[in-house]
Amino acid sequence: MASKKYKLFLMAFMLLSVGAFAQTGSGYDIYDSSVITSKRMPQQNEFWNNSYNFPAKPRNMWEIGISGGVPTISGDVSSKIPTFGFSAHVRKAFGYIFSLRAQYLNGNAKGLNWTISENFSRNSAWNRYASVQRSNAGNIEYRYGYGGAAATSKDLVYYNYKTNVQDLSIQGIFTLNNVRFHKQKTGFVLYGGVGLGATVYDVKVNALDANGNNYAALFRNVYNQQGADVYKNRKDIRKALKDGMDDTYETAAESQGSRRPVLGDKTLKPSGTVLAGVAFKLSRRINIALEDRHTFVKDDLLDGQRWQEQGVGDPVLTRDYDSYNYLSLGLNFNLGAKSVEPLWWLNPLDYAYSELNNPKHMKLPKPVFDDADGDGVVDQLDREPNTPAGCPVDTHGVTKDTDGDGVPDCKDKQLITPTECQPVDADGVGKCPDPECCKNIAAVPVNACPTDYPSITFKGNTASISNDNKALLSTVAAKLKANPTCTITINGYPEASKASQAVCQKRVEAAKQYLVEKEGISADRITTNCEVGGGDKNTVDIK
Repeated sequence: MASKKYKLFLMAFMLLSVGAFAQTGSGYDIYDSSVITSKRMPQQNEFWNNSYNFPAKPRNMWEIGISGGVPTISGDVSSKIPTFGFSAHVRKAFGYIFSLRAQYLNGNAKGLNWTISENFSRNSAWNRYASVQRSNAGNIEYRYGYGGAAATSKDLVYYNYKTNVQDLSIQGIFTLNNVRFHKQKTGFVLYGGVGLGATVYDVKVNALDANGNNYAALFRNVYNQQGADVYKNRKDIRKALKDGMDDTYETAAESQGSRRPVLGDKTLKPSGTVLAGVAFKLSRRINIALEDRHTFVKDDLLDGQRWQEQGVGDPVLTRDYDSYNYLSLGLNFNLGAKSVEPLWWLNPLDYAYSELNNPKHMKLPKPVFDDADGDGVVDQLDREPNTPAGCPVDTHGVTKDTDGDGVPDCKDKQLITPTECQPVDADGVGKCPDPECCKNIAAVPVNACPTDYPSITFKGNTASISNDNKALLSTVAAKLKANPTCTITINGYPEASKASQAVCQKRVEAAKQYLVEKEGISADRITTNCEVGGGDKNTVDIK
C-alpha cells in the first residue's frame, strides 16, 4: 500500500478544493419538454393530462472523467514505494441510483522487501544469475541463483519488483445519498460499485546493476549491517538498498509461462473490482472525486513472487492471490445539450415535495361551502343556522330586527316600533299608551338594562350615518331614554392595519355624536371601542 503520508496529502488536497469551490446541486423543471426524448413523450403527455401519475425520465448528461492516483499491489513483496497511475472513464445514469461506468486504468506499482529471503531457487528471476564476486580477502563467494545449503556462503535476496498494470472494466455504480427526505439539494454524493474486466500486467525485477552485475554483495552488506543493529528500522534498510541499487528493473519476473493467456507479451487475466468514493460538485458541469478502487486478479505473480520461505530446502508455492489498489483524485465533466445533470446529482423526491407544498399539476376538487338555511352566510360563520326562508340577515347570519322588538323584519308588520309601544304582538305591532296615561309618569326603577340593541353597517370606508342607520340609532336612543340609568358601548371591528383602525374610530365616534347631538343622549352614557378581529369590519355593534 502507499505510504500514509501520501494518502493524507491526497485527502487534504481534496478537502481544500472542496472548501474553495463546492456548490449545491440543482433540479429541473418538470414541465420542460426539451429534456424529454421523443421515445418518452407519450408518457409525459399522459402525465400532463393527469392520466398517468409519473412524469417521464428526463434526458441526462454523460460524464467523462480523468484521474491521477497511487496504484499499490497487495502481494508477497512489501509495496511501500509511492508511484503514479492514471485512469479515464465514461459514465451514464440508468436511474437516480444506478449507473454504468467504463474505465481504463494504467499505472506502475513498485515494491521492495525490507526482510531478507533465502530460498529462491525456483524463482526464475533470481536463480538465472550465478555470477561470482569475491571479497577483498578473496575467499568468500557472494552470489544468488542457487539457494539452500549448497552455496559456499548463504545466498541472500531482497525481493523487489516494478509492475505495469492496465485494466479495462465495466462497473455498476450505486449512489447512496441523493434520495433526501429533508433537503432538496446536495453538494456531494457518496457512491460504491462493483465491476468486471480484464487486467494486463508486466512485472520486472531489479536484479542487476547498469553494468550487468548482481547485487549479492550489496544484499550481504545490508543484511550484516541489519544484524549488527546499524539500521534501526525498516526505513533505514530500504534507504540503504535504494542508495545501492539503480532503477533499471531489467529482468523479467517469473510468470506462468506458456500456460498464461497473453496480450502482446504481457499476462492477461480476468479481474473483479470493488470501489467506493465521494464526489463534490464544483458547478453544474464539473465535479471532483476522491475514490478508492480495489481489483482482484486470480494470479499470484503481480509482484513477481509466489514462493513461500521454508528455511533451508526447496520453497513451496503460496496459496494466496495478489490484488491491487488504486487511490485517486479525479476531475469529472458532464456533457450533453438539452439535458439535465446526471441523475445521481438529482433528488427524485424534489418534484413530489414541491407539488405537495405548492400544487401546480394536482387536480383539486372545487371547494364547497355549505349554507344549510340558504341565507347567504356559510354554516362555518352562521350564528343563526336555521334562519327562516326569505328573511334578510346581517353579516353574522342573524335575522335582521331593525326596531329590536324581537320580531324579524321579514315578519314585522311595524318595522319601526317605538320603544314606548313595546312589547309587541306576533306581527311586531306594538300598543302605544294613551297620551294622558303617559304624562307625569314617575320613574320606575329598572332592574335590568335592555340587551337587544341593533347593529349598524357602513359601506366601503365611509363613516357617515345613513338614513337607515339614523333610524336604528333612534331606537337605541329611545331605549336609553326609557332606561336613564343604563349605558351603552359602541363596538367596531377593524382589521390589524392602521388605516382600518382609523376608519373604525371615525365610525364609532360618528354614531356617538349622532346620539348625543341629535337624540339628546348624555355623552357620559356612551363609550366607544375598536376591537381588532372581533367581527366584520363594516359592522358596528351596540351593547
